[in-house]
Amino acid sequence: MEALPRETIVDVLEGRLREDILAGRHPAGSLLPPERQLAEGYGVTRTTLKHAFGRLVQAGLLETRHGVGTRVRDYIRLGGADLLPMLVRHSPDWIGEIFEVRRSIGALIAERAADRATARDRTALVELLAAVRESEGGDAVQLADAEVHRALARATGNRVYVLLTNTLFNAYLPVRAALVAPFTDPAAAHARLAPLVDAVTAGDPAAARTAAGAYLAATERIMLEGLA
Repeated sequence: MEALPRETIVDVLEGRLREDILAGRHPAGSLLPPERQLAEGYGVTRTTLKHAFGRLVQAGLLETRHGVGTRVRDYIRLGGADLLPMLVRHSPDWIGEIFEVRRSIGALIAERAADRATARDRTALVELLAAVRESEGGDAVQLADAEVHRALARATGNRVYVLLTNTLFNAYLPVRAALVAPFTDPAAAHARLAPLVDAVTAGDPAAARTAAGAYLAATERIMLEGLA
């Protein structure tokens, strides 16, 4: 069994500060209170506060300037897709917006993959699709399904599509337990995905785009019903 992680005081403080920022209690563009005041308010040392600040600067939520102070960064205007996993954990409202991007990007990737896939790509897709049916348990099926989509992105020959696919998976895989409903039955999950892989391996871009749209709409509906 894997040992459970133990939270340190820095972990707890980072989480509190992050929640206060994302909830708007420290609005974008605002300066945080002086370190001494903030440390006293949270009941921590200034050293602990500095460690938590460092993490939130790395996360893109804060920026610190000598002689000015620590300001809340306008992460919506200036941030990147790497913030999505954190935002999804903060609020499930982000899932709907991620799914909208997933539909449009997924259909385009399928079309490009059908047009550009090599023989090696097609072989990999067939093998990965079979792994979906052979996996046991919703989590394993879900991860096997994700590998098929990563392979589709690779089959486009465009590395940006690969990175976009990784970004979308990174955004919702941390909460995948709540989105497992389409993957609890391996045979059904395989049947939903097979027409997409078949169209790509057949080299039919139009059919691949249509199949991707059907697959993405069906799995999204089941996932959202599970969340509800």
